[in-house]
Amino acid sequence: MVKSVLSVSHQGLRDWMIQRLSAMIIAIYCVGLVGYLIFNPGLSFVEWRGLFALMWVKIASLLFLLSLLFHAWIGMWTIFTDYVKPYQLRCVLHTVVFLLLAACFFGGLMIVWSV
Repeated sequence: MVKSVLSVSHQGLRDWMIQRLSAMIIAIYCVGLVGYLIFNPGLSFVEWRGLFALMWVKIASLLFLLSLLFHAWIGMWTIFTDYVKPYQLRCVLHTVVFLLLAACFFGGLMIVWSV
């Protein structure tokens, strides 16, 4: 039986769906950002800052960040549960990854909303 990363009572279908949805959000954001950079070559700092000062860009960036973190958490959880057999080591690795992802979230949040 496949356990869920995000809940003990469900099977892995929800995690699979979250990972696929987060991958689509990440891809859409990256294509949009690359498209913006292609159509606006030679951006200055003022223009770049102006782009990220827009509320919809902040929200899209926050959604991208959350999607990236969920995607990474589910992927790392799957890798650790498949390949790391000692329970104590797996718990330590899960904790380290969770703390790193939490630090990335709060750092990204401060960066996006400080513009």
